[in-house]
Amino acid sequence: MANVVEIKSAKIVPFTLMSSSISAILAFIGGILFAIIAGIAVALLPAPWGGLLAGLGVAAIIAYPILTFLVGLSTVFLSVLLYNLLVPRVGGVKLAMEENRVVSIPIVPFALILSIIGAIWAFIIGLVLSTGIAPLAGLIGTALPLIGNATNTTITGSMFGAGTTFLYVFLIIGLPILAFIFGFIYNALFAIFYNFIAARAAKIQLNFTAVTGAWNDLTSIPIVPAALALAVVSAVFGILSGLGNLATLAGQGQASAGFVSLLTSIIGNFIQTFIVVAIGAWLYNFLAPRIGAVKLELE
Repeated sequence: MANVVEIKSAKIVPFTLMSSSISAILAFIGGILFAIIAGIAVALLPAPWGGLLAGLGVAAIIAYPILTFLVGLSTVFLSVLLYNLLVPRVGGVKLAMEENRVVSIPIVPFALILSIIGAIWAFIIGLVLSTGIAPLAGLIGTALPLIGNATNTTITGSMFGAGTTFLYVFLIIGLPILAFIFGFIYNALFAIFYNFIAARAAKIQLNFTAVTGAWNDLTSIPIVPAALALAVVSAVFGILSGLGNLATLAGQGQASAGFVSLLTSIIGNFIQTFIVVAIGAWLYNFLAPRIGAVKLELE
């Protein structure tokens, strides 16, 4: 019989440090792969493009992991903080567990809180973009009469002002609404695909150790079940995107290319997700005893 547990909150610092560290290491691996590809391309490209690409490869190994770590610190910190603040108001993520196996994910709680966090991030991004656009928009609005006289156009300051006002409204209001809607759909589909498809192939396993009260350390994540389950979910999303490409190409009389695109999307999504999740789970298990496991309050 499955026992439904709710993640009421997470300790911010351990979660942020673990997530940022794993992201930085994955970025370092990606930088090495990019540097290898760049090194191969250097031999094939004439100067100065070869040297430029080689420089980018070296920069990817050094700068990309550092930037990923720093960005992760801020974004994950705020995301976990938002989660902890929102749970008492909208409820947290719930997991139906049998021992250490996640047999299903209740759809609405999972999709609701994650889509709200996504909408808040969209609001922040829209606010930052609006703030950055405002000085440029003011400069253009001031220059419009001169541009109109010089080019004999009918664009007026009021027309431009209406356009920028619409842009501000979209960035601050419309973008968060769209982020919530599409985020809810995506997260709901993720839970549905896991519950009815992926869980039949493999169930994610989470090994917890009780610490004090309702607090638990996530001591380890078995690698293969997590990688296989999430790869299956990713492959199903690959089917959806591949079917879209298939319909488009078939409408253009290129049905064979559409089927190739469909197969590539499914297999590519599966393999890529399996590798990334497997490495991520292995890194978590390696880092947990060294920098501290993620701490979750379960109820």
